[in-house]
Amino acid sequence: MKKLMLTCAAAALISSGALAQSTVVTTTGTGHAAAVQIEPEYRTKIRTYVTEHKVRPVQTREKIVVGQPVPREVELEAVPADWGPSLTRYRYVYSGERVMLVDPSTRTVVQEID
Repeated sequence: MKKLMLTCAAAALISSGALAQSTVVTTTGTGHAAAVQIEPEYRTKIRTYVTEHKVRPVQTREKIVVGQPVPREVELEAVPADWGPSLTRYRYVYSGERVMLVDPSTRTVVQEID
């Protein structure tokens, strides 16, 4: 009986914690090529931020694309907190009217937000 009550209590705690969290970012894949899925309302916030803050696009010889590292000479910008807590571990680059989300440890682009 004790085991059953402990199991039920543990299940209730786990499920209530899961309900309290909202998913903003889903990472699919493995390693540096993992893709980040961003919910539409956060995509809108990101585009609005870039427009309102008049973020200047960077100029590079090569096109910046998902799955490839950003050139060393390109400065990575900190992700603002209002883009969502799950995104603050990344940096971003604004290039060619697109926001590119970058893993700062590898400088690899993980998501394009157009």
